[in-house]
Amino acid sequence: MKFGIDRLLADPHLRRPLAGKRVALVAHPASVTDRLVHALDALAACPDVALSAAFGPQHGLKGDKQDNMVETPDERDPLYGIPVFSLYGEVRRPTAAMMDTADVFLFDLQDLGCRIYTFVTTLLYLLEEAARHGKSVWVLDRPNPAGRPIEGLTLRPGQESFVGAGPMPMRHGLTLGEMGHWFIRHFGLDVDYRVIAMEGWQPEAGPGWGWPDSRLWINPSPNAANLNMARAYAGTVMLEGTTLSEGRGTTRPLEVLFGAPDVDARAVRHVMEQLAPDWLAGCALRECWFEPTFHKHAKSLCSALMIHAEGAFYDHHRFRPWRLQALAFKAIRQLYPDYPLWRDFPYEYEFERLAIDVINGGPGLREWVDDPSAGAADLDALTRHDEAEWAEATRDLRIY
Repeated sequence: MKFGIDRLLADPHLRRPLAGKRVALVAHPASVTDRLVHALDALAACPDVALSAAFGPQHGLKGDKQDNMVETPDERDPLYGIPVFSLYGEVRRPTAAMMDTADVFLFDLQDLGCRIYTFVTTLLYLLEEAARHGKSVWVLDRPNPAGRPIEGLTLRPGQESFVGAGPMPMRHGLTLGEMGHWFIRHFGLDVDYRVIAMEGWQPEAGPGWGWPDSRLWINPSPNAANLNMARAYAGTVMLEGTTLSEGRGTTRPLEVLFGAPDVDARAVRHVMEQLAPDWLAGCALRECWFEPTFHKHAKSLCSALMIHAEGAFYDHHRFRPWRLQALAFKAIRQLYPDYPLWRDFPYEYEFERLAIDVINGGPGLREWVDDPSAGAADLDALTRHDEAEWAEATRDLRIY
């Protein structure tokens, strides 16, 4: 199969509209060709592409920034002499001066299929500014490694943020090329937009279920280390809004349901199995221990539950990471009613709301966890409605 970047490089007819245009590239470390050449280098080698600028999203063009709210400065590329602008530095939204450096913006970011992954919002901001300044945006499409399943509560009105671009569920089931079409329709954008689609992507085919066996995994961000993480992320990312460790400071970040020195993982699992056994389907959970070298609970031995959404343990259509993570929170709350679960700190530059509410696009998940009378059926009823609504609203946007 071919990703969008590979098709663009292989087909002069696809590149023909770029003739005489200044071209900017939005990229990160996973923006590579099927030969593992970075898109910046591959495009610079094309005599019919005039690269005029590059842009890096959160974590930077080089992907070297570890955590949220760690910014990247602008710089100049030492090899090509073009400006490299940061969209996670002094600004999140490209400025008029940045937009003035190119006529066509090639957007080549590997996504994880999750609303909170900020590359989704970066695409929206670029589309909005392109519409304002009369520029063109091309998405060089890449797979959604989490595949087509949809899961989670829809972001509520007024809860928009850099980790919540619009009313979509946590796990959206689209590629970024498809998401661009939704943004344009939902927000009524008048912009010249095209998708260089993939060739041969089969999101409903195993064993990859969205990620092709023929392609190596390259971290799109420092803690997105493998396919298991990408599958679990729509749930485990919620740990960023808690006092529980998400495994940062270990070799397997965002692949655990939690880690903490004062929580009994075995007891939590037992309560989860009592509360909603169906929500544990599609993966294996393994009790383990880790000691983070940095971040939450650094240098402390943590009891944890590791998620294995891979190999013989993985059932693509039964695995529901958002519910699984919600259930872990509920079990912890039941076992430890006074546990200081929710982390009170600024999250993605939102200073007035709890981080867990910013992450979930509203207080619904937190309120369900904290309400002793609320059961699995209550959350499921709300979520199923949102999931069905999104599925219907995006059915006609699917390219593949």
